[in-house]
Amino acid sequence: MIEKNQLIEALRLQIQRVTLQREFASTDSLRGYAFDFLSAYIKQHGAEQPTHEHQHLVNDVIEACMGFGPLSGLLADDSISEIMVNHYAGIFIERRGHLEASDVRFQSEAELLQVIERMVLPLGRRIDSAQPMVDARLPDGSRVNAVIAPLALRGACLTIRKFSRKALTFADLEASGALSSSATDYLKKVIAQRKNILIIGGTGTGKTTFLNLLASEIPAEQRLITIEDAAELQLNHANLIALEARPANAEGSGLVSIRDLLINALRMRPDRIIVGECRGAEALDMLQAMNTGHEGSLTTLHANSPREGLQRLEVMVMLAGFELPLLAIRQQIASAVEVIVQVTRGSNGQRVVNAISEVVGIESSAYQVSPLFERRDGGLQASGIRSEWITDHAC
Repeated sequence: MIEKNQLIEALRLQIQRVTLQREFASTDSLRGYAFDFLSAYIKQHGAEQPTHEHQHLVNDVIEACMGFGPLSGLLADDSISEIMVNHYAGIFIERRGHLEASDVRFQSEAELLQVIERMVLPLGRRIDSAQPMVDARLPDGSRVNAVIAPLALRGACLTIRKFSRKALTFADLEASGALSSSATDYLKKVIAQRKNILIIGGTGTGKTTFLNLLASEIPAEQRLITIEDAAELQLNHANLIALEARPANAEGSGLVSIRDLLINALRMRPDRIIVGECRGAEALDMLQAMNTGHEGSLTTLHANSPREGLQRLEVMVMLAGFELPLLAIRQQIASAVEVIVQVTRGSNGQRVVNAISEVVGIESSAYQVSPLFERRDGGLQASGIRSEWITDHAC
């Protein structure tokens, strides 16, 4: 009787050899070839006829050689939103907002490295000791980040933020308690009236998802330009230009930053500009766009409160290299940013809108921020403060 490991190794070597020599029209045709090879191999060694178990073995070996190995099942599971490979034998997943350890594992560090390379090489990216970190996007939109030695001290690690096949709706958020109907009404009005919106929150709180939701409310006849570090937005506007930044290559050239794209976007006659996330000097160009005829633009940044978000914008503007007085920076920010939406993640893992505020100006060199909606008593409640921007809306 042939050992199972012997069959696996023979089949693996044959698949690797034959796929270098010829192309198969589909995975099914490769699967048929592999099963025929396995049948002949078994017969040659005088063993039993192939069984149903051998068909499973063929599928597993093909997946290991051509697909994403142990991760394939996790990627196909729609209840999983994030996959975190800490090392080859330690994988965690986020399922419906909760982190949990997975019983899936790689057999070795080498197998994990093969899967990482299989993910990034078709995208025109490389990962090796000279370039041991990569951030990329899979064809289905999922975001991939990988780090290998010497940067990753415990071995290669991989994080995949999966692309959601179903776009979130206001009705979904209201049904889950993440948003109230009055807050939905307010947000739809500020989008329609072209108010500039800043979405803030910590890592993994759903900023991009909420940005996508708000942007989907923009009237179809308006021209949109989206700019992202790695494309995640899912918008269906007819008059849409989607731009994605490009990192430098291994030789250090070819970099196209978000700021480069934002400056160029201003020459493309946009009605609104949507920047996936402000992280640095591009904040100055974004503010100038908001203040100069591109009302109704949107962006996100990492911050844990509206005031912290405004302060982070100040720091980003300073990174642009212009020596502007702090008061001038604050005046520019206060005139550009009109609405701040804070999203957060509760102890139960649910992503919710925590607060909606308006920036109404500067007084005594300080921002004047009006909290219109705040989360308390288990829900998003109106504060009773009247909106400065929506004249028929009292919160």
